[in-house]
Amino acid sequence: MAETRTIKVDAIARVEGEGSLSVKIRNGEIADLHFGIFEPPRFFEAFLKGRDFREVPDITARICGICPIAYLMGASQAMESILGLTVTRPIRDLRRLIYCGEWIESHALHVYMLHAPDFLGLDDALQLAAINRPLVENALRLKKIGNDVMEAIGGGRAVHPVNLRVGGFYKAPPRAAIRALEADLQWALETSVETVKLVGGFEFPDVEQDYTFMALRHPDEYAIHEGRLATSTGVEFPVSAFLDHVSEEHVAWSNALHGVARDGGAHHVGPLARYAINFDKLGAPARAAAEAAGLGPVVRNPFKSIVVRAVELVQACDDALKLVREYVEPDPPFVDAEIRAGEGHGCTEAPRGICYHRYRIDADGAVLDARIVPPTAQNQKVMELDLAKVVRANLDQPDEVIKWRAEQAIRNYDPCISCATHFLKLELDRG
Repeated sequence: MAETRTIKVDAIARVEGEGSLSVKIRNGEIADLHFGIFEPPRFFEAFLKGRDFREVPDITARICGICPIAYLMGASQAMESILGLTVTRPIRDLRRLIYCGEWIESHALHVYMLHAPDFLGLDDALQLAAINRPLVENALRLKKIGNDVMEAIGGGRAVHPVNLRVGGFYKAPPRAAIRALEADLQWALETSVETVKLVGGFEFPDVEQDYTFMALRHPDEYAIHEGRLATSTGVEFPVSAFLDHVSEEHVAWSNALHGVARDGGAHHVGPLARYAINFDKLGAPARAAAEAAGLGPVVRNPFKSIVVRAVELVQACDDALKLVREYVEPDPPFVDAEIRAGEGHGCTEAPRGICYHRYRIDADGAVLDARIVPPTAQNQKVMELDLAKVVRANLDQPDEVIKWRAEQAIRNYDPCISCATHFLKLELDRG
């Protein structure tokens, strides 16, 4: 009689959202594997219809409390492309600075609080604090510094900032308020370099994947808030051509769409993709930290994403520090243009990967159609490929080991499907 083994985990902490994994094993082989999202759909694209185009950035920011800038800025760029509007250099620099703040707070949260416990054999950051309180205190200070950057620019709010608008900002922060961030950002840069040393010393499962990476690429900088899209296969195209290369498909086991390449393959977005496509644009501190951690120009082990995120933390702190020192108050704080009908596209690098927007508006500025493709939706298919490889490599292990590895494989992506998923309900059938 065939033995059946079933593992159920109702929920797992350290990711956001609701999700499940079901694995069926027959005769020592994976017969079926599904990573499902049962988080209820929220219909943001539907209720944007009919709204004034100027409302869209603030509404879409409510999709995520961790990365609201990704939605604010992507939506703003899409509208600006419809209006034929180009922001000034001071506005552009201020946008990059607040985006660096988002990267700092998000990456610090993920690296220390959500992901590091996996590699230390701990259940959560509370256990980490019990054995190394100063480490967690530093992590909280790092996150707070990112929040402080967002508050200084975003109208006093780090969650859903209210000072951003189509064309720039409602009000430019005074130079003194921005320069006040310098000392903390210098500390953050030094601490982020130490973070790379710390996580670079973790032990990693021997897993390599032949990913097709996709990320923004900019000729002058490590792409965060602007650029063209590029893949590791050498294809490069404007943001407006995103849907020519990427489609979304419904699957029976998920309430979230699966983003896939037009040829049906899976593409990988996020830190590993950005790093591979933009390695040559890393600043000196980030590149030195990566090399000291033993990273080459391409990293294909998904478990080492924690190291790459830490390298990006260095990059964000370094960029933010330079932008603070060179800050010029934009005057005026926004640029404007006459309303006209049209279709526009925007894309930025949320901490978890590219976040794409497309909108059509009429001659009065009312939204006719909206399309938003968040990063975790794009990574769902590649996450299933990772899970299959991890489960297959651990079939001879006890159920608890497989469960742990599967959870860790998901956390490699820092998934966010509420915008993300609250993994994990795991059903493992070994019939």
